[in-house]
Amino acid sequence: MRRAGGRICVVERSPDIFAFEQSGAFTGRYHVLGGHLSPLDGIGPESLRLDSLVQRVRQGGVREVILATNPSMEGEVTATYIQQLLSGMGVRVTRLARGLPMGGDLEYIDGVTLAHALVARQDVG
Repeated sequence: MRRAGGRICVVERSPDIFAFEQSGAFTGRYHVLGGHLSPLDGIGPESLRLDSLVQRVRQGGVREVILATNPSMEGEVTATYIQQLLSGMGVRVTRLARGLPMGGDLEYIDGVTLAHALVARQDVG
């Protein structure tokens, strides 16, 4: 399959790509960071493949960078850092939607997930 270069999906690790490929919903290219920011563990921006991401955006042709880091504290910090890094570069930066899983019961959903679902609610119809 030929990949569209206008969209780059940023993931933490190579195995994360498998989930996107299984869905069949993404036909763009991927960028693997090699982890996430974790200052307590000594993992700073220099430990990730951020320079090559910036270089890909600067080369042109990229319209959107989709931040698909894990929904953890480290993943959120990493996504925020990348968003700030790419601001002003003329590229749309988006984040995967977060919310309620299909088939889940509200009584078992954690407060953070429920809060994100409320903030990102959509019109019906």
